[in-house]
Amino acid sequence: MNLEKFVSSIDYDVKLTKYDILGSIAHTKMLAKCKIISQSDAKKIINGLNSIKKDSESGKIKFTGEDIHTSIEAELKKRIGEVAGKMHTARSRNDQVLLAERLYLKDEIGIIVEEIDGTIDAIKKVAQKNLSAVMPGFTHLQNAQPVLFSHWFLSYGWMLKRDKERFKDCYKRVDVMPLGSAAFAGTEFPIDRNFVAKELGFSKISENSVDTVSDRDFLIEFLFDCSLLSMHLSRLAEEIIIWTSAQFGFIALSERFTTGSSIMPQKKNPDFAELIRGKTGRTYGNLISLLTMMKGLPLSYNRDMQEDKEPLFDSVETIKNMLDVSSAMIDTVKINSEKMLSSCKNGFILATDVADYLTSKGIPFRTAYNIVGKIVNYCIKNKKSFNDLSIAEWKKFSEKFEKSVFGVLDFRKSTELRKSYGGTSLSSVKQQLKKL
Repeated sequence: MNLEKFVSSIDYDVKLTKYDILGSIAHTKMLAKCKIISQSDAKKIINGLNSIKKDSESGKIKFTGEDIHTSIEAELKKRIGEVAGKMHTARSRNDQVLLAERLYLKDEIGIIVEEIDGTIDAIKKVAQKNLSAVMPGFTHLQNAQPVLFSHWFLSYGWMLKRDKERFKDCYKRVDVMPLGSAAFAGTEFPIDRNFVAKELGFSKISENSVDTVSDRDFLIEFLFDCSLLSMHLSRLAEEIIIWTSAQFGFIALSERFTTGSSIMPQKKNPDFAELIRGKTGRTYGNLISLLTMMKGLPLSYNRDMQEDKEPLFDSVETIKNMLDVSSAMIDTVKINSEKMLSSCKNGFILATDVADYLTSKGIPFRTAYNIVGKIVNYCIKNKKSFNDLSIAEWKKFSEKFEKSVFGVLDFRKSTELRKSYGGTSLSSVKQQLKKL
């Protein structure tokens, strides 16, 4: 039984190397400022830490040990001797680890927000290029009403904009400096927590030492935001998968984002979109893992909390990869506007327009709705479309129908009439593009 391997986290928390060193440098500067250690000892420690940072970034060091934090301290001791032990004055592993995690996550949120912007830009670019293309809009995956493709596609941009706002809001809870809480009760040394916060770029310091060392809310919130973002990317991927199918044929992707079948030479499978859809399950699993880990823990620190890092690191890498692939794939989207427009002919998608026409003639909408329902049934029974009906046939259902009804039976006109704020008219879509 390898007990050391069971408790070790060095295989994954090595990602925190830079952040642990930066935290230790700031802490050491504070210890010297507050005269807890001498300036000469602080200088030795800081120079040693900087040399470790440089060597770790160039790959000259392979860290071994239980975790990255003890490994760095052990390496520092090799380089500068016993004075290295003074670095850990007035802190605990508990607040030290949290500091590194928060520094790491602040950087990663910044990167994720930028990548969300990149994906929104890709969506806007495709919408701008295909502003006037008309397609059937769907409810229950059934043809419902005509809509501009640009309007439909931009809906994902608004989803991602909300995701971006959530990550920026989450950043506020991450941006709290925990060092100085020590094991859980604070420290007797005259430390200056505000100095460390300023050195490391934190806007706030934590208020309660017990809460601080047992807090993983900020990680859970981040993992939730990753899950929600991945859900939106998965829905977009699903749309792409459906639209590239032979049954729809609405769009085509670059061959770079499709793969062939091992036995069917005609196939162009949307594997990248499918993997985006599949990887969403990982982000959900990571969120549930952390929620489950925390649900029954008594205050304050418990070793269970070591298990927070793998879900965190996995979700960070997964969501960044999903965003990278999504934006690059969206950039290659080519639409088949003729196929989209032709598909509008299926399913009587101008039925609401006809009902609105009757309503404009003074008929209550619910009555108009029932009249048009009877017309649809009549058309199905007689294998006709709205355009096949004569004015005499229209009048069988209501005397309010006039020849002007034929002007309603236009897919493009239907989209243009919907000028309500946030609707699918061209002017509305242009306004959305500007705001987004």
